[in-house]
Amino acid sequence: MGNAVRSSVSTTVKPNKENSLQVGCCEPHKTGIFKLLDHAEFRKHGCQMVNVVADYWENIGQRSVSSKVEPGYLAGLIPKEAPEDPEPWEKIMEDIERVIMPGVTHWQHPNFHAYFPTAASYPSMCADILANGFACMGFSWAANPACTELEVVMMDWLAKMLHLPEEFMSGGDGGGVIQGSCSEATLVALFGARNRSIEKYQKEHPGATVYEAASKLVGYYSDQAHSSVERAGLISMIHLRKLRTGVSREMCAMDLEEAIKEDIANGLLPFFCVATLGTTGCCAFDNLKEIGPVCERYDIWLHVDAAYAGAAFICPEFRPLLDGIEHAMSFVFNPHKWLLTHFDCTCIWYKNMDWIIKSFCVDPSYLKHTHQGCAPDFRHLHIPLGRRFRSLKLWFVMRRYGVYGLQKYIRNASPHIFVLPAPPSMFIWLDILSSFCCPISDLRSSTR
Repeated sequence: MGNAVRSSVSTTVKPNKENSLQVGCCEPHKTGIFKLLDHAEFRKHGCQMVNVVADYWENIGQRSVSSKVEPGYLAGLIPKEAPEDPEPWEKIMEDIERVIMPGVTHWQHPNFHAYFPTAASYPSMCADILANGFACMGFSWAANPACTELEVVMMDWLAKMLHLPEEFMSGGDGGGVIQGSCSEATLVALFGARNRSIEKYQKEHPGATVYEAASKLVGYYSDQAHSSVERAGLISMIHLRKLRTGVSREMCAMDLEEAIKEDIANGLLPFFCVATLGTTGCCAFDNLKEIGPVCERYDIWLHVDAAYAGAAFICPEFRPLLDGIEHAMSFVFNPHKWLLTHFDCTCIWYKNMDWIIKSFCVDPSYLKHTHQGCAPDFRHLHIPLGRRFRSLKLWFVMRRYGVYGLQKYIRNASPHIFVLPAPPSMFIWLDILSSFCCPISDLRSSTR
C-alpha cells in the first residue's frame, strides 16, 4: 500500500482458535519487568472492567448526582510523582472508588438534568472497546480501508434515516464525515465557506489578495445559537454578526436580509449564516424555509446546526421542522446527544466537499498512497490528522437497535412532555426529564 501503511515496527495480527485477536509485540529491551501486552491478563482484567461498568450502571441511581468535592481535591489523594515500578492492577482498581468516584458528576444518573443529554448504550461501549483494541489511525483509505469505507456507508445510512436531500449523499460532490464535536464541525464549515467566498471575490476582482478578500467577510448567527459559533469567529478572526431574536427565539429572515443589505452597502462580503434547529438554551428552531431563500439570493453558505435536536428527525412526525433543508450547504447533528452513541460522534454533511478539501488539503509524500482519488481521505476534511474508528459505534448501535428501535427511543420522550399556554405562533413544551422550556412550532399546523 506504500508509505502510508509502512511501519518500522513489525506487528502481526492473526486469529487464534477462538477467533479473538492476538497481537505480536516487541519484548522489553532489558528490564524483563512485563510484556507489553499480556493476553491472559487482558482477558482477566477486561472482564473485571466490564463488570465494574455494569455494576456502575446498575446502581448509578444510588449515587449522588453531583460531587461534593472542592477544587484541588484530587492532588492530595495521589503521589506527586509517577511510580518508578509497576503497580498491581488491584491497587489501581481500588483507587477508582477512593480517588475518582468522589469527583465524578454522573451524567447518566436518572436525576441529572444539567447542560444537555449525553447518549450511551452497551453496543456503543462495546464498539469503542473494539476500536481501541484495533488502535488504528484512519486518516486515509490506505491507513485503514475499513475505517474509511464504513464511515462513508454509515453517513449514508444516517442521511437516509433523516431524509436529507440527495446532494448530501456520497457518490457525487457531497457526502458526510464524522467529527469530534459540533464546535469543530462549525469551524470547518466556516473555513470551507470562507475559501469559497474568497475564491469568488478574487475572480470578480482580479489582483485582489486573499487577505483583502478575507478582511471583507461577514457572517450571521442568532443570539440563541451555540457559543461555538461565536468561538469559530474568534478562531478564524472573521466578523460574525449576532442577530437578536424575538419572543419565538428564532432568527428572523427579514432581519437577516436587512443586515446583509447593510453590510453590502458598507463594502463587506456576506458569506456565511448559521441556522439552528434546537438551540441549547431553549430548543428553539430557526425557520429554514424563510432563511434559506435569503441565503441563496445573496449566495451565502447556510450551515444548519441541529446538534441538539437533530436525532428527532429520524421520526417522520418531527421532520416538518426540517423543511427548507434543501437550501443548506452543510448540516450537522450529534448522535452522541440523543442517538445512543457515545461521545465523540458528530456527523456533518456537505453538498460539496471540494470546498472543505481545498481548505485543508496538505499532501506530503509520506501520506500519499496508490489509491488516492478512488476513495475519500478524511484527513482532508477535518483539523487533526489522526482519526479514531468512530463509525464502528454507529454501526453497532444502528444494527443492534434498528431504525424502529431508535425511533421508539426518541418517541419515548413524549409521555414526559406536556403543553403550556403560549403565544399562537408557538407551543412551549416542558420536558420533565431535562427540566427546560422548549419554544417550538405547532406541528399540527401547516404554517409556522
